[in-house]
Amino acid sequence: MTLTRTLDFLNPERILRLDGLGRPSSLQKMAKEPDTEELLARAKTGDERAGVEAIARQRERLKRLLKHHIEPRLKARVDPSDVIQESMIVASQRLGEFFQQKNLPFYVWLRTLTLERLVDLRRAHVKAKRRSVAREERGVLSLPDESVAELASRLVDVTGDPRIGLMRDELRDRVRQAIQRLPPDDREVLVLRHLEQLSVAETAAALGTKETTVKVRALRALKKLRELLEEQ
Repeated sequence: MTLTRTLDFLNPERILRLDGLGRPSSLQKMAKEPDTEELLARAKTGDERAGVEAIARQRERLKRLLKHHIEPRLKARVDPSDVIQESMIVASQRLGEFFQQKNLPFYVWLRTLTLERLVDLRRAHVKAKRRSVAREERGVLSLPDESVAELASRLVDVTGDPRIGLMRDELRDRVRQAIQRLPPDDREVLVLRHLEQLSVAETAAALGTKETTVKVRALRALKKLRELLEEQ
Protein backbone atom coordinates (compact mmCIF):
# COMPACT_ATOMS: atom_id res chain seq x y z
CA MET A 1 0.00 0.00 0.00
CA THR A 2 1.41 3.42 -0.94
CA LEU A 3 1.49 6.29 1.54
CA THR A 4 -0.83 8.27 -0.74
CA ARG A 5 -3.33 5.43 -0.57
CA THR A 6 -3.35 5.65 3.24
CA LEU A 7 -4.94 9.09 3.00
CA ASP A 8 -8.17 7.23 2.25
CA PHE A 9 -8.20 6.30 5.94
CA LEU A 10 -8.05 9.99 6.93
CA ASN A 11 -11.43 10.60 5.38
CA PRO A 12 -13.06 13.27 7.61
CA GLU A 13 -16.42 11.52 7.81
CA ARG A 14 -14.66 8.27 8.72
CA ILE A 15 -12.71 9.91 11.56
CA LEU A 16 -15.79 11.61 12.96
CA ARG A 17 -17.75 8.36 12.81
CA LEU A 18 -15.04 6.29 14.46
CA ASP A 19 -14.41 9.00 17.06
CA GLY A 20 -18.08 8.85 17.99
CA LEU A 21 -18.79 12.56 17.52
CA GLY A 22 -21.41 13.47 20.09
CA ARG A 23 -20.69 10.41 22.24
CA PRO A 24 -18.61 10.94 25.40
CA SER A 25 -15.19 9.31 25.38
CA SER A 26 -14.00 6.98 28.13
CA LEU A 27 -12.18 9.90 29.72
CA GLN A 28 -15.39 11.93 29.81
CA LYS A 29 -17.33 9.02 31.30
CA MET A 30 -14.71 8.69 34.01
CA ALA A 31 -14.97 12.41 34.79
CA LYS A 32 -18.76 12.27 34.95
CA GLU A 33 -19.32 9.80 37.75
CA PRO A 34 -22.99 9.31 38.68
CA ASP A 35 -22.88 11.34 41.89
CA THR A 36 -20.98 14.39 40.63
CA GLU A 37 -24.19 16.25 39.86
CA GLU A 38 -25.50 15.27 43.26
CA LEU A 39 -22.37 16.70 44.88
CA LEU A 40 -22.86 19.95 43.00
CA ALA A 41 -26.49 20.09 44.04
CA ARG A 42 -25.45 19.69 47.67
CA ALA A 43 -22.72 22.31 47.26
CA LYS A 44 -25.31 24.72 45.88
CA THR A 45 -27.23 24.44 49.16
CA GLY A 46 -24.11 25.27 51.17
CA ASP A 47 -22.31 21.94 51.59
CA GLU A 48 -18.70 23.08 51.18
CA ARG A 49 -17.26 19.56 51.49
CA ALA A 50 -19.41 18.37 48.59
CA GLY A 51 -18.15 21.24 46.47
CA VAL A 52 -14.53 20.41 47.23
CA GLU A 53 -15.11 16.75 46.33
CA ALA A 54 -16.86 17.66 43.07
CA ILE A 55 -13.85 19.76 42.10
CA ALA A 56 -11.37 17.06 43.16
CA ARG A 57 -13.06 14.57 40.83
CA GLN A 58 -11.81 16.62 37.87
CA ARG A 59 -8.15 16.52 38.92
CA GLU A 60 -7.09 13.91 36.36
CA ARG A 61 -8.65 15.80 33.47
CA LEU A 62 -6.95 18.99 34.61
CA LYS A 63 -3.63 17.13 34.77
CA ARG A 64 -4.08 16.09 31.15
CA LEU A 65 -5.03 19.65 30.21
CA LEU A 66 -1.75 20.99 31.59
CA LYS A 67 0.23 18.12 30.09
CA HIS A 68 -1.03 19.15 26.67
CA HIS A 69 -0.69 22.92 27.02
CA ILE A 70 2.09 23.93 29.40
CA GLU A 71 5.09 25.03 27.38
CA PRO A 72 8.60 23.72 28.20
CA ARG A 73 9.92 27.13 29.32
CA LEU A 74 7.11 27.48 31.85
CA LYS A 75 7.20 23.85 32.94
CA ALA A 76 10.85 24.32 33.87
CA ARG A 77 9.86 27.06 36.30
CA VAL A 78 6.58 25.90 37.80
CA ASP A 79 5.22 22.59 39.03
CA PRO A 80 2.04 21.57 37.12
CA SER A 81 0.70 19.98 40.32
CA ASP A 82 0.91 23.35 42.04
CA VAL A 83 -0.96 24.98 39.15
CA ILE A 84 -3.76 22.44 39.50
CA GLN A 85 -3.93 22.80 43.27
CA GLU A 86 -4.07 26.59 43.04
CA SER A 87 -6.77 26.41 40.38
CA MET A 88 -8.84 24.04 42.51
CA ILE A 89 -8.57 26.35 45.51
CA VAL A 90 -9.75 29.27 43.40
CA ALA A 91 -12.60 27.12 42.08
CA SER A 92 -13.76 26.27 45.59
CA GLN A 93 -13.72 29.96 46.49
CA ARG A 94 -15.64 30.97 43.36
CA LEU A 95 -18.05 28.04 43.12
CA GLY A 96 -20.98 30.40 43.55
CA GLU A 97 -20.07 31.95 40.20
CA PHE A 98 -20.49 28.57 38.52
CA PHE A 99 -23.99 28.16 39.93
CA GLN A 100 -24.96 31.47 38.33
CA GLN A 101 -24.04 30.16 34.88
CA LYS A 102 -26.64 28.60 32.63
CA ASN A 103 -25.93 25.31 30.83
CA LEU A 104 -22.18 25.52 31.43
CA PRO A 105 -20.50 22.11 31.88
CA PHE A 106 -18.69 21.96 35.19
CA TYR A 107 -15.40 20.78 33.71
CA VAL A 108 -15.40 23.58 31.12
CA TRP A 109 -15.70 26.12 33.93
CA LEU A 110 -12.78 24.49 35.79
CA ARG A 111 -10.80 24.33 32.56
CA THR A 112 -11.26 28.07 32.06
CA LEU A 113 -10.05 28.84 35.59
CA THR A 114 -6.99 26.63 35.07
CA LEU A 115 -6.12 28.26 31.76
CA GLU A 116 -6.49 31.68 33.36
CA ARG A 117 -3.99 30.60 36.01
CA LEU A 118 -1.69 29.37 33.26
CA VAL A 119 -1.98 32.76 31.56
CA ASP A 120 -1.00 34.53 34.79
CA LEU A 121 2.02 32.28 35.25
CA ARG A 122 3.04 32.72 31.64
CA ARG A 123 2.97 36.50 32.07
CA ALA A 124 5.01 36.30 35.26
CA HIS A 125 7.63 33.77 34.20
CA VAL A 126 7.87 34.04 30.43
CA LYS A 127 7.43 37.82 30.54
CA ALA A 128 4.81 38.01 27.82
CA LYS A 129 3.46 41.46 27.05
CA ARG A 130 0.21 42.09 28.84
CA ARG A 131 -2.68 41.51 26.46
CA SER A 132 -6.30 40.49 26.77
CA VAL A 133 -6.99 37.17 28.47
CA ALA A 134 -8.54 35.88 25.24
CA ARG A 135 -5.35 36.58 23.27
CA GLU A 136 -3.18 35.21 26.06
CA GLU A 137 -5.24 32.02 26.16
CA ARG A 138 -4.68 31.59 22.43
CA GLY A 139 -0.95 31.85 23.19
CA VAL A 140 -1.28 29.22 25.91
CA LEU A 141 -3.11 26.98 23.48
CA SER A 142 -0.18 27.12 21.06
CA LEU A 143 0.76 23.49 21.50
CA PRO A 144 4.21 22.25 22.45
CA ASP A 145 5.75 19.97 19.81
CA GLU A 146 5.03 16.89 21.92
CA SER A 147 1.32 17.69 22.02
CA VAL A 148 1.16 18.31 18.27
CA ALA A 149 2.75 14.89 17.77
CA GLU A 150 0.23 13.29 20.14
CA LEU A 151 -2.68 14.92 18.29
CA ALA A 152 -1.30 13.61 15.00
CA SER A 153 -1.02 10.12 16.47
CA ARG A 154 -4.60 10.19 17.69
CA LEU A 155 -5.93 11.31 14.32
CA VAL A 156 -4.06 8.48 12.63
CA ASP A 157 -4.77 5.83 15.26
CA VAL A 158 -8.50 6.57 15.48
CA THR A 159 -8.95 4.85 12.12
CA GLY A 160 -7.55 1.63 13.56
CA ASP A 161 -6.93 0.24 10.08
CA PRO A 162 -4.17 -2.42 10.12
CA ARG A 163 -3.44 -1.91 6.41
CA ILE A 164 -1.57 1.30 7.24
CA GLY A 165 0.99 -0.97 8.89
CA LEU A 166 4.60 0.15 8.77
CA MET A 167 3.65 3.45 7.12
CA ARG A 168 1.94 4.62 10.30
CA ASP A 169 4.98 6.50 11.65
CA GLU A 170 5.54 8.30 8.35
CA LEU A 171 1.87 9.17 8.12
CA ARG A 172 1.88 10.52 11.68
CA ASP A 173 4.80 12.77 10.80
CA ARG A 174 3.00 14.10 7.74
CA VAL A 175 -0.16 14.73 9.77
CA ARG A 176 1.91 16.53 12.41
CA GLN A 177 3.36 18.86 9.79
CA ALA A 178 -0.10 19.50 8.31
CA ILE A 179 -1.58 20.30 11.75
CA GLN A 180 1.03 23.02 12.23
CA ARG A 181 -0.09 24.61 8.95
CA LEU A 182 -3.80 24.66 9.83
CA PRO A 183 -5.48 28.01 10.55
CA PRO A 184 -5.77 28.61 14.33
CA ASP A 185 -9.55 28.11 14.43
CA ASP A 186 -9.32 24.75 12.66
CA ARG A 187 -6.47 23.58 14.85
CA GLU A 188 -8.33 24.67 17.97
CA VAL A 189 -11.40 22.51 17.36
CA LEU A 190 -9.22 19.47 16.62
CA VAL A 191 -7.29 20.05 19.84
CA LEU A 192 -10.48 20.27 21.90
CA ARG A 193 -12.15 17.25 20.33
CA HIS A 194 -9.27 14.88 19.61
CA LEU A 195 -6.49 15.86 22.03
CA GLU A 196 -8.35 17.10 25.10
CA GLN A 197 -11.23 14.77 24.18
CA LEU A 198 -13.98 17.16 25.15
CA SER A 199 -17.50 16.14 24.21
CA VAL A 200 -19.37 18.12 21.58
CA ALA A 201 -21.33 19.91 24.32
CA GLU A 202 -18.16 20.76 26.24
CA THR A 203 -16.42 21.93 23.09
CA ALA A 204 -19.36 24.15 22.22
CA ALA A 205 -19.28 25.69 25.70
CA ALA A 206 -15.51 26.20 25.55
CA LEU A 207 -15.82 27.94 22.18
CA GLY A 208 -18.98 29.85 23.07
CA THR A 209 -20.91 28.42 20.14
CA LYS A 210 -23.59 25.85 19.28
CA GLU A 211 -23.07 22.09 19.10
CA THR A 212 -24.06 22.07 15.43
CA THR A 213 -21.36 24.67 14.76
CA VAL A 214 -18.78 22.47 16.49
CA LYS A 215 -19.67 19.57 14.20
CA VAL A 216 -19.39 21.78 11.13
CA ARG A 217 -16.06 23.23 12.27
CA ALA A 218 -14.65 19.79 13.09
CA LEU A 219 -15.59 18.48 9.66
CA ARG A 220 -14.14 21.58 7.98
CA ALA A 221 -10.90 21.25 9.94
CA LEU A 222 -10.48 17.59 8.98
CA LYS A 223 -11.16 18.37 5.33
CA LYS A 224 -8.58 21.14 5.41
CA LEU A 225 -6.11 18.78 7.06
CA ARG A 226 -6.63 16.24 4.30
CA GLU A 227 -6.11 18.96 1.65
CA LEU A 228 -2.82 19.93 3.23
CA LEU A 229 -1.72 16.30 3.27
CA GLU A 230 -2.56 15.90 -0.38
CA GLU A 231 -0.40 18.94 -1.16
CA GLN A 232 2.66 17.35 0.45
